[in-house]
Amino acid sequence: MRALIVGITGQDGSYLAEFLLSKGYEVHGIVRRSSLINTGRIDHIYKDPHDADNRLTLHYGDLTDGTGLHRIITKVAPDEVYNLGAQSHVRVSFDQPEYTADVVAMGALRLFETLRDYIQSSGKQIRIYQASSSEMFGSALPPQCETTPFQPRSPYAVSKVAAYYFAVNYREAYKMFISTGILFNHESPRRGGTFVTRKITRSMTRIKLGLQKKLYLGNLDAKRDWGYAGDYVVAMWKILQQDNPDDFVISTGETHSVREFLDEVAAILGIDWKTVVEIDPRYFRPTEVDVLLGDSSKAQKQLGWAPKVTFKELVRMMTESDMELARKELTLRNAGHQGANMVSENG
Repeated sequence: MRALIVGITGQDGSYLAEFLLSKGYEVHGIVRRSSLINTGRIDHIYKDPHDADNRLTLHYGDLTDGTGLHRIITKVAPDEVYNLGAQSHVRVSFDQPEYTADVVAMGALRLFETLRDYIQSSGKQIRIYQASSSEMFGSALPPQCETTPFQPRSPYAVSKVAAYYFAVNYREAYKMFISTGILFNHESPRRGGTFVTRKITRSMTRIKLGLQKKLYLGNLDAKRDWGYAGDYVVAMWKILQQDNPDDFVISTGETHSVREFLDEVAAILGIDWKTVVEIDPRYFRPTEVDVLLGDSSKAQKQLGWAPKVTFKELVRMMTESDMELARKELTLRNAGHQGANMVSENG
């Protein structure tokens, strides 16, 4: 089996690539060109292209470039395509709404249209996974499931809703196998440092070792359904192994506030977070989503999927990982290394 992952260098893409390789897949990933090396999350599974046993190949491409997508798909001829590419930071989407819409909404449309043309010309059947988001539910009352009406509250969420309906339309109009996973918040030690969970674990461990004095956050009362990204990529794969394309909510069924997340991290580290955390209004969203809580009973019944890592285990996993990074940073600083504060967040 040959899979193409759009967004392979992201948190989810890296875990999914690992999982598919463990299943014996040949994996191809689309990487955006940058002057900086941005493959830190997948360096541990990447091999020299000349190695005979190499099953991971990277291609330069972008969801804003339809011609490039066409060339990659024609070259790879995938059996499965996972669209995980996005500008996925909700707060940033308010600052860059046009770019967010172009990548998230129009990017999905470009990909589906490219795949439609390729399927028609080649006769090859391709199964497509579209990454949807719990942010699409927005202000809808919890718990939220597949039939809950969308009430998006950010440019990111609006763009994800558009991408979702593009997926449904192409599925119905052209009989394409396009399934969506409406994933609630999922975290890991590979989460980007600007997302609130990783920002907390990264900053609090640095504060513990005297590398940082304060942590600035926004709304501490926002509640989210937090799971482990490694569990959620298994659900993505299971979704594409079904006989028919469909939509599935993937969640833990528990909700916790940012304040609770802080409490857990502080307890692990032995810190009174109230002495080091300050509220910065710049981190509040113009329109807030108060509570997200998923009902994944459909996925549990039809996919046989359930989360394995608990909330407390997830927080500890992230905290211990970031403490190790903080220790490395402190060692470098004590040794007089000029780049001590630039230790990679991905290890």
